[in-house]
Amino acid sequence: MKRRFDTRRTFSLLLLGLVAASLAGGALAADMPKRKTGLWEINAQLEGMPSMGAMQQCIDQNTDNLMQQSAKKEKTDCSVIDVNPEGNKVSVHSVCKFQGSTATTDAAFIGAFDTAYNGDMKTRFDPPMHGISESNMTMEAKWLGPCRPGQKPGDVIMPNIKNMNINELMKDPKIQELLKRQK
Repeated sequence: MKRRFDTRRTFSLLLLGLVAASLAGGALAADMPKRKTGLWEINAQLEGMPSMGAMQQCIDQNTDNLMQQSAKKEKTDCSVIDVNPEGNKVSVHSVCKFQGSTATTDAAFIGAFDTAYNGDMKTRFDPPMHGISESNMTMEAKWLGPCRPGQKPGDVIMPNIKNMNINELMKDPKIQELLKRQK
């Protein structure tokens, strides 16, 4: 029994971490400087979970523009999105509805943004989502250089997961329907 509970809790923490990252990331995409074209490595660590390892994403300005457009569409589900840039630091506060819960995220990102940045995100869920009322995530992102031969913008490489292309994934009718149902 205990092993089943741990698996369910791990899945819930992973889901909540992805939700928190997408909510804060959506707010950031709308108002942050664009990332440098090329290969980016992103290490995210959700408190209470083992590290999944570094993710790599090949991006270009169109990829960042698509993220920005997506973030602007999602603003309708957010009653508050405050992004405050100050030198090499950007603070974010957002209040968004997600799956019947209100997610309040406070995040701080520090760095050069065109070559590397670090972030801390704290999200509170009211009512709790999947039994979890709070998630804390840290992330480190750095530019590695040009995309690898054969990679195209939007390609994502994740440890132990089949490679995917975010741009193509977002056009998939099944994914679009899933995103509509989550609102």
